[in-house]
Amino acid sequence: MAMKIYTKTGDAGKTSLIGGTKVPKSHIRIESYGTIDELNSYIGLLGDYLVDERSKTILKEIQDRLFTIGSSLACDPEKEPLMKMPDLKEGDITLLEKEIDSMNEVLPVMKNFILPGGHLAVSTAHVARCVCRRAERICVAMQQEEMFIGPLIIKYINRLSDYLFVLARYIGHLLNVEEVAWKPRV
Repeated sequence: MAMKIYTKTGDAGKTSLIGGTKVPKSHIRIESYGTIDELNSYIGLLGDYLVDERSKTILKEIQDRLFTIGSSLACDPEKEPLMKMPDLKEGDITLLEKEIDSMNEVLPVMKNFILPGGHLAVSTAHVARCVCRRAERICVAMQQEEMFIGPLIIKYINRLSDYLFVLARYIGHLLNVEEVAWKPRV
């Protein structure tokens, strides 16, 4: 018999962290890993729009790292989890930096702010970037509240938002989509 997806344990507005501690579903820790999950979903959608195999492969790696981040954020820092949890590594950040540099080699120098859009893949990359920035703000707020957060999480999320911005431009470049410069009215 298949396992039921609903448990009814959250019907009163509480959920459990890894380790068993019950917290309100509005807790900043729940908000943090919920936003990471949202980001992961948008990255999956973005990958579905792409034809560039290299970018699709990197996005799959990023999705794996986001599960790592989400599991870390879902842990009660006061309790040792029963299972081994994966960790981020400095090399995960280096990979993003190398990909950013590689894509930037073929992109024109940016002289203006650009408006998101022009193609579903480009727009989706920008939406993912915005969700990534929100995840970063939530994680920084946790850190400011002196809540434990893995040492590389904020750095990775920061670099990931940079990667997603450059990826949006790169996708547009591959698809011959013209970037629209923001021209503020005066």
